[in-house]
Amino acid sequence: MTIAKYMPDDLDRRIIGHLRADGRASLAKLADALGVARGTVQSRLDRLMETGTLLGFTVRVRDDYDAHSVHAVMMIEVSGKSTTHVIRKLRGFPEMQALHTTNGNWDLVANIRAASLSDFDRVLREVRMVDGVSNSETSLLLSSV
Repeated sequence: MTIAKYMPDDLDRRIIGHLRADGRASLAKLADALGVARGTVQSRLDRLMETGTLLGFTVRVRDDYDAHSVHAVMMIEVSGKSTTHVIRKLRGFPEMQALHTTNGNWDLVANIRAASLSDFDRVLREVRMVDGVSNSETSLLLSSV
């Protein structure tokens, strides 16, 4: 299997999302959370490592693992004292490449990578539905210069 031809599917993305939230999760814990067999999780993790999608168990995903993905920056305003809750929820989104606290008008800045525009649209809706997210502004990243 070559890196260029491998496209992570929904289960792969869910595994990555769980590992982002808990990089030390056991195979049994991941299998239980995902509703699949332990062997399925093991084979998926093996494939994610072999293809270079997962670079390590701090769960760092190569920037170019999917060259055709949609990449964006989202500024997020959090209401009240719910920042910790919002961060915890957002870190569980497999499309979240990085999440940063910041100052100024926005409380958080998220780097988002989605497989397609429809997936990106879904992520935007899901982020906006997180309790504590009061406002957001998103910019698609078109090209690197």
